[in-house]
Amino acid sequence: MSLAAQTLHRAGNWPRLATARVVLGYDERFLRRKRLVTAAGEGFLVDLPETTNVLAGDAFELSDGRLVEVAAASEAVLVVTGDLTRLAWHIGNRHTPCQIEADRLVIRADHVLAEMLRGLGATVTPAEAPFTPEGGAYGLGRTMGHAH
Repeated sequence: MSLAAQTLHRAGNWPRLATARVVLGYDERFLRRKRLVTAAGEGFLVDLPETTNVLAGDAFELSDGRLVEVAAASEAVLVVTGDLTRLAWHIGNRHTPCQIEADRLVIRADHVLAEMLRGLGATVTPAEAPFTPEGGAYGLGRTMGHAH
């Protein structure tokens, strides 16, 4: 039997506990139709009605009723500290996805942005961590240009 997921339950709104887990990077969590494989090696097809920003903590409901929890994969990021308000403005001005925390900003690894931020007085530290940036302002959950 070919398993499919046509329903996505948002974090905190699952009808039951998940029995499997899929680990996806930031780019992989923006999807509509794609074959995924759980951490245990079981494949399934995601077939959502529209392209969706899937968040860590969400769950796909498989055609057999089981839930598959979504986890954010570790990826190369830059941890930014310093004058966070000013630095966040410069990061946002470049339409760069940014994870905003109380004492740091996290962006995907980018040597050009790292140099710019250091030039603005930031401390920039490379790391490997799950990347879960703030959602976009236009309802898509992604930071995008103004053309749409």
